[in-house]
Parts: sequence; C-alpha cells; structure tokens
Amino acid sequence: MTTSVEPYKAPAGSARCELREKGSRFLAIVEPIEDEAAARQRLKSLTTENNDATHVCWAWRIGQPPIEGRSDAGEPAGTAGPPMLQVLRGTELSDVLAIVIRWYGGVKLGKGGLARAYSQAVRQALEELPTVQRVPTVSLDVVVPYVRFGELKRWVHPPDVEIVAERYADQEVELTLEVAFDRLEWLEERLANVGAKATLPGE
Repeated sequence: MTTSVEPYKAPAGSARCELREKGSRFLAIVEPIEDEAAARQRLKSLTTENNDATHVCWAWRIGQPPIEGRSDAGEPAGTAGPPMLQVLRGTELSDVLAIVIRWYGGVKLGKGGLARAYSQAVRQALEELPTVQRVPTVSLDVVVPYVRFGELKRWVHPPDVEIVAERYADQEVELTLEVAFDRLEWLEERLANVGAKATLPGE
C-alpha cells in the first residue's frame, strides 16, 4: 500500500524586500529551491556577491513533510534564523529558501529588535512572492516488454505521470518515471497487468 501525501504550497518565483532599522540595512530574498545542496550553493553565491555585508542569515524548508534548516550567521543566538523559519512555517511553504543580508549601521538593535527586523523583512518579501500548489512525487524505475510499451505510454499524463528517462533494449524498455504520490498505487496495478517490473529507488 502507498501512503498519499497532500499537495503543498511552494514558490512559483522569487521576491525581494529591503528595510532599514536604526541605520542597518536588511535585504530579504525569498526563492524556490530544490534541495539542500542547491540551497547551500545559492547561499555561497550570495555571500560572495555581498562580501561587504555584516551577516547573511537564512532559513529553508524543503520537501514534504519539510526538512528545515536555519542559521543566525554570527548574530546573537536565536535572533535571525529561528524568527525567519517561524515566518516560513506560518505560510506553510516548502521548497523555499529565505535569506536576509544585513549591513550593520552602527547602532545595536538588541535581541528583540534583531528578531523583529529579520522576521519583518522575510514577511514583507513573502507578500510579493508568487506561489503554486505542488504535488509530491516519487521516482519509479520500470522495465516493460517492448511490445507492451505502447500501452504504458497511454498512462503518461504530466504532471501525474511523466517519463524522465528511457533506454531501449532488444526486447524491453527501461524507464524512469516521475509519479505523483496519489497516483502511484493506481499506476503500479496497471504496470503489473502489462508484465512490467517496477521498483522504487533503493529497493
């Protein structure tokens, strides 16, 4: 049996917001992100681009259920990353990366002031962020007899079922399918009926 996973909200684009607090400048950037490796690469790029910044703080939520991460990046503990993450949680977004770049203005804001500034910057950027409903998917490796391949192709209807790779042999076709969780059990039954072998990654 396959567990159904509900659709979730994700960014359909990016958004930015800038605010100033007692001389400090806070630039919030909210973007879609695919995985943790891509998020870390983006953070590295932004840190390099803004090498005059005092702090580059971040929070992310990836996948469903979400894997979460955050960093104060040198700010007092709990004043940047956690408040930013809390704002993301409130929107129920996933596959999202929020970065706030701070340039210190010479006046200390205190822990409460910092937490408010970081969360407000992210919140205002989110007000401009386009979003989309995303259906969780799983990759499925399939081997189907060549003579039954035509039947299988009738069930390919993106985004529910999509072919992402295929390789032809003498008597069979090897495929990688991307399948919506709520269509996986339905598809597995049909694959069995045409003599196809289907395995999930890692099986």
